[in-house]
Amino acid sequence: MKWSKKIILACIALGATISLTACGKNQEDASGKVEIEFFNQKKEMTQTIQEIAKDFEAKNPDIHVKVVDVPNAGEVIKTRMLAGDVPDVINLYPQSIELKEWAKAGYLEDLTEEPYLENIKNGYAQRFAIEDRVYSIPLTANVYGFYYNKTAFEEMGIEAPETWAEFEKIVAEIKDQNKVPFAIAGAEGWTLNGYHQLALATAAGGEEEANNVWRFSEVNGINAESKEMQKDFNRLDLLREPKALQNNWQGAGYNDTVVTFTKGDALIMPNGSWAMPMIHSQNPDFEVGTFPFPADEAGQSLTIGAGDLALSVSATSQHKEEAKRFVEYMTTPEAMQKYYDVDGAPCAVEGVIENTQDSPLSGLTELAFTDRHLVWLAKDWNSENDFYTLTTNYLHNGNQKAMINALNAFFNPMKADGR
Repeated sequence: MKWSKKIILACIALGATISLTACGKNQEDASGKVEIEFFNQKKEMTQTIQEIAKDFEAKNPDIHVKVVDVPNAGEVIKTRMLAGDVPDVINLYPQSIELKEWAKAGYLEDLTEEPYLENIKNGYAQRFAIEDRVYSIPLTANVYGFYYNKTAFEEMGIEAPETWAEFEKIVAEIKDQNKVPFAIAGAEGWTLNGYHQLALATAAGGEEEANNVWRFSEVNGINAESKEMQKDFNRLDLLREPKALQNNWQGAGYNDTVVTFTKGDALIMPNGSWAMPMIHSQNPDFEVGTFPFPADEAGQSLTIGAGDLALSVSATSQHKEEAKRFVEYMTTPEAMQKYYDVDGAPCAVEGVIENTQDSPLSGLTELAFTDRHLVWLAKDWNSENDFYTLTTNYLHNGNQKAMINALNAFFNPMKADGR
């Protein structure tokens, strides 16, 4: 482990000690109810989460749930954690390196023995265990792939592709009819994280094989001439073809891209299941379908994701009992049916009735919890943001040498760190 990482963990522990009174103060609202803070990172689902919180409060009149939703939530929670100001209940992504560090530093409550773990199907919570202990309760999973304009596809006589060759042919047909294939958010590289990870995973043969090319190869071992990287470039280059992307894609944000797609100005949008509520809010009548990332052979297409709405409890909270009661309620079919009916992402809670046939996300969700539903490759990394940048940089310049140099520069410190 690098000294910088040790210092960070030491600061976390120190922050927890000196700020215990800040994060563990005895909070009550004006009515005398115990107030617990739920830090939400699912901005598009805030209204539904607030409704579920009200349902919980009706059953637990002694508790008020304060749902906190802030811009740049991922960065805000990192700052708060370093300051020891830990919310009572936190939506943290269970595959993230931050969750692992915060759990080991003593910030997060060990939930391994909580009886409501039995409400989570397929042992999904244990899949994200840290040294065999559970610190996160994943209630839903996200899936990543492609949204497509069903109406336009039907009018053009195009069907969702099952192989990479079919996908290339579809993109060519769309351009031949003077339409734009892809809407992407060039200004928000995280939206292409799934595209690039799946590009390599389909090229290399899976999740483990992909990380063997990038993360676990030798220092400076990522090579432009390898067959895996050549296929990776081929998949990225599909987005770089002339007239493949919407105008001004370089400055487009997440919201801009959804608007472009729902207006019909581009027919395909690479993105995750989290985009579905925004698509509906932009155009409730829009006919949309989804398909996974095509591989070379039919039946081998992949999606990728992890726990999406996933809840952790502060180890320093003065209201652990109330926080755990809220988390327990969130693991019930009553709560998560309301969430699923809006979000539509695969639900890990037993008893939730999912629309696996008519849902626009069915092209992706049919792979959920199977061996074709990969976990984000970054579960084995110790950082991620620079990866977004190197992907978008390649879309700008198409420079394979620069991409290889950037990949090696990104992964070399992890390899040298032995983690």
